[in-house]
Amino acid sequence: MNKNNYCVIMAGGIGSRFWPMSRNAFPKQFLDILDSGKTLLQQTYDRFTRVCPKENILIVTNESYVDLVKQNLPDLPVGNILGEPLRRNTAPCVSYAAFKIASKNPEANIIVAPSDHVITKEDAFIETVKEGLKFTQSNDCLLTIGITPSRPDTGYGYIQFVDDKKNGVGSIFKVKTFTEKPNLEMAQFFLKTGEFVWNAGIFMWNVKSILNALKNHLPDMYHLFEEGNNTYYTNAETEFVKRAYSQCTNISIDFGIMEKANNVYVMKAEFGWSDLGTYGSLYEHLPHDASKNAVVGKNVMLYDSSNCIVSVPHEKLVVLQGLNDYIVVESENILLVCRKQDEQQIRQFVNDVKTNKGEKFV
Repeated sequence: MNKNNYCVIMAGGIGSRFWPMSRNAFPKQFLDILDSGKTLLQQTYDRFTRVCPKENILIVTNESYVDLVKQNLPDLPVGNILGEPLRRNTAPCVSYAAFKIASKNPEANIIVAPSDHVITKEDAFIETVKEGLKFTQSNDCLLTIGITPSRPDTGYGYIQFVDDKKNGVGSIFKVKTFTEKPNLEMAQFFLKTGEFVWNAGIFMWNVKSILNALKNHLPDMYHLFEEGNNTYYTNAETEFVKRAYSQCTNISIDFGIMEKANNVYVMKAEFGWSDLGTYGSLYEHLPHDASKNAVVGKNVMLYDSSNCIVSVPHEKLVVLQGLNDYIVVESENILLVCRKQDEQQIRQFVNDVKTNKGEKFV
């Protein structure tokens, strides 16, 4: 296994679209949301142990979740858990991890990935990552993974690539444009052209390339974390990071760097990927009964119901009748019943609950 390979797993999100299963104090990456016996974070960590040594895996999370990471990954060195004092999007997260890794290994080759994605074809994923890291090891580039789209999905970002073998290598192509979630008409056009892939939010680069990109496109952030070079892996690191994050811009790595740099490439791949962002996407990954209901819970009885997703505690008896295309979720002291077509309103429900009922329910 290549000792220069590093992995940064981003695990600081709240996952509000999975409320009430996912709460501020216990978000979805720490849940066994697929009823598989492992949390999403554990699945992600296990996947990357096939790519790099365990001691080269870093988890970046909110400081309030550090203990949850320790519980999920007891064999991970505590120094590999990077606690963020504030939520500042993905650019500070990537910057912090890159500078920390560079202080230990200036030859590092890094993959950055979210903690809560589903990948059903793990062998294909590992081969994709190995091919990508081989490319970034010897090229000054920023590489992202693009998923061949199977439908005109309006919930994903899209990447347009240049199909020019002079620029690309094998399944790796030069990026032309990034587009945030399009409307249906635009998504249908993207599929028709064959020039677009879904943005999986998984990145690869060598540490020199990402630091150069930060210096060129986010210079304030670069200099902010550069000031901490003598604190990484010391007792002074936590205090430095608090200070740095209080001055950080809230910006994504996509908007801050990937959409601006001219050395960005995309690797086309297919490995059964989903960002598992909504109950609708979870429905696709659970087994269905004869009426196309997806059920998590050992004591659920359904009558005249179809196309529903039901997730309740195993010890709870639930009887449902006459529901079609509904989400039914019980978690602790909350019951959610919502039409699947209206699942985008769940974030609004959470905001309203916070305003009217207080923080204890979110």
